[in-house]
Amino acid sequence: MDEKQLQILCEQLSIELFGKPFNHIARFNNRLRTTGGRYLLRTHDIEVNPKYLHEQGIEAVIEILKHELCHYHLHIEGKGYRHKDKDFKQLLEKVGGPRYCKPLSTVKRKKQLIKYIYECKECKQIYKRKRKMDISRYVCGICRGRLLLKN
Repeated sequence: MDEKQLQILCEQLSIELFGKPFNHIARFNNRLRTTGGRYLLRTHDIEVNPKYLHEQGIEAVIEILKHELCHYHLHIEGKGYRHKDKDFKQLLEKVGGPRYCKPLSTVKRKKQLIKYIYECKECKQIYKRKRKMDISRYVCGICRGRLLLKN
């Protein structure tokens, strides 16, 4: 499936499920990592993660488009388009769209390890951090004592 076919599919789903046209652009975005798709508020365009097409097939893309079209039509109408809004939940249920998409099996999330351990000179409080911090600018949150890099 290319972007032209994605655009046609999005327009068809919009007419069939919502009874309204989709007048903007639907495209694939390779940079999406943690989501199946997104609706862009400023441009009203819809972006889809192409990894879902390759791994889970056209059905997954259809489900993603249903979800994003709910955001699209509600936002255009000035109704509650966010996940927490009642309007969004009702429309999503009406068209049979999923609240969340299934996670990709090929994407493995990196677990960040604790690289830096700081200790307070005074009270011996331990601070575990993923990033290095400037100990000349920070003090202990408990006793205001100086910190030492323990590694």
